[in-house]
Amino acid sequence: MVHSGIDVDEILNKRTLIIGDVGSGKTRLTAKILDELVSRGFGDSITVIDMAPSVGKIGLRLSAYTRAVENVRYFFSEKIRGPRLEGKDAKEVLEIAKSNREIVEKYFKFFLEKPTEILIVNDLTIYFHAGEIKKVFEIMSASKTFIANAYYGSTLSEDKGSGLSAREKELVQTLSRKCDKVIIL
Repeated sequence: MVHSGIDVDEILNKRTLIIGDVGSGKTRLTAKILDELVSRGFGDSITVIDMAPSVGKIGLRLSAYTRAVENVRYFFSEKIRGPRLEGKDAKEVLEIAKSNREIVEKYFKFFLEKPTEILIVNDLTIYFHAGEIKKVFEIMSASKTFIANAYYGSTLSEDKGSGLSAREKELVQTLSRKCDKVIIL
């Protein structure tokens, strides 16, 4: 049982999406779920794809909250950046988003080549900025248990005219309709 009121048994073999605004606790809750799964001996059955750009205190990686990442297959990159926060204009925002997509798709490929029963994705919205939802459905289908968190709020709505925020919101809504459980923080 995770202290947040989430029973891990209720999300095993299901598709779960955790959404909320900046600072709502999405990554913290995901870390608690990961801790619980690892403590139950699932470590060898877990892949984590961590897309968090770690821009200041926004977008922290799971490794900031738990050492359980040391006991699973853990993909992350220091090269992932926060498009809205780091891009100077629409063009640069979209260039950063495209670069992030290319990095993340390599992790998707690694996962699909050797899938695990449990897939946990931190900050999925980074991929939604320029990626294709069908690729998310593909990795989701390759796992028995899919747990992801995604930004869904208004704090980061300013996207410098890139259209990135509207795209992100639409894809989160599309994904939420394919999930068994959506947790709103």
